Amino acid sequence: MTPAAGMCSSPREVNDRDFARVRLHGGCNAENASACLFGSTLALHSIEFRAVESRPLCNRNKEKVRTLVMARISEVENGRREMSMLRMKSSTVRFLAQTMLLLFWSVMAVWATEPKGSSPHGTNIFAPASTPAKSIADLSVFVLVITGIIFVVVFALLVYSVVKFRGRAMDSGREPAQVYGSTQIELAWTIIPILIVVVLFLATARVIHAIEDAPEPAGAVEVTVIGHQYWWEFRYPKLGIVTANELHIPVSDLGHPTPTFLQLLSADADHSFWVPELAGKTDLIPNHPNRMWMDPERTGVFVGQCAQYCGTQHAKMLLRISVDRADDFGAWVHAQQKPAVEDAGASAGRRVFEGNACMNCHTVVGTPANGRFGPDLTHLMSRTTIAAGAAENTHDQLRLWIQNPSAIKPGSLMPAMKLSDADLNAVVSYMETLQ
Repeated sequence: MTPAAGMCSSPREVNDRDFARVRLHGGCNAENASACLFGSTLALHSIEFRAVESRPLCNRNKEKVRTLVMARISEVENGRREMSMLRMKSSTVRFLAQTMLLLFWSVMAVWATEPKGSSPHGTNIFAPASTPAKSIADLSVFVLVITGIIFVVVFALLVYSVVKFRGRAMDSGREPAQVYGSTQIELAWTIIPILIVVVLFLATARVIHAIEDAPEPAGAVEVTVIGHQYWWEFRYPKLGIVTANELHIPVSDLGHPTPTFLQLLSADADHSFWVPELAGKTDLIPNHPNRMWMDPERTGVFVGQCAQYCGTQHAKMLLRISVDRADDFGAWVHAQQKPAVEDAGASAGRRVFEGNACMNCHTVVGTPANGRFGPDLTHLMSRTTIAAGAAENTHDQLRLWIQNPSAIKPGSLMPAMKLSDADLNAVVSYMETLQ
């Protein structure tokens, strides 16, 4: 049947955000009318209007059809809006849960480590063992508390805003009320951050002044630290001692305060001297002397690191600081002031050492070897490590280090001497006599 005969046109689907123009021809002498209906194929799939020959639509029926269709479309839109709200709520809850979990594990990672006292590998900045380190740790905790409070306040406001002003199904997509400008709020978020920055600046400046401008007492131990690629040289000007990579200093207690003052120099590139439990990091810059000091309050071995990239083996430029009791430090000083031990059984190794380029780089007090490019070897075996902490000072590691330095420290400036097995064994035996 054709539209002219009073029937609707052929069925047509209602596409998303499209319209279907339905020609309604009715009886009752009513004029033809058109209705533009909007719908969604997601829920309605298709809408078909078929006219029945024997029951033409009058105006009353046309209104019923229009009402039913618009009601169905409204239900679909409300359903879509509710699903969107549920998805938004789910993503918000998931985001809040992930954030809280991340915060929890971050706090646990910071505070789970207990102070290790005289641990041989203690690098815990929250377990300071000297006045400078303690001042820095206190300042760090103060800053952490302030920033933690800021985080909690901002996060709480964020959660409140997300929950309080979330979209609801009853909103029907309406734009929320807009507020333009608030003098009180703008003053608050301007003045409060300024005050926080001023407080943090003053607290930091006070700590820097207390550490950098501390006077050097008469009984202080003086050490000159020289950074090389990739090892540390320690010189005690008043004691006449030169050593490498392992620094010995006395403990400083309230009854006998004995701080150690370090003058920091560099022989080549930029370095940074950092022992977390004893002091903050300080750079060693060529032609620009720096200074730092420490007064360790407990004995033990404290591990440090070059904290400034200085070349290929920067990561293996370690250092160890042994904090000794006063009598132990005195005994160490007495032993270090002696010349190298002469052992007749190691004379062959000494001849090999002095007959090659070894003596051009290293010093052995009491022998013709007086090189300055490498570490002083006069008391090599009094150290627990070699190659600036890259290996333990054992027979096998020492032999490998002399035979092929790159096997332990790739990029090391120490060359492989290509010694025969006999000469290599002799040199190792000679090195082991340098107690």
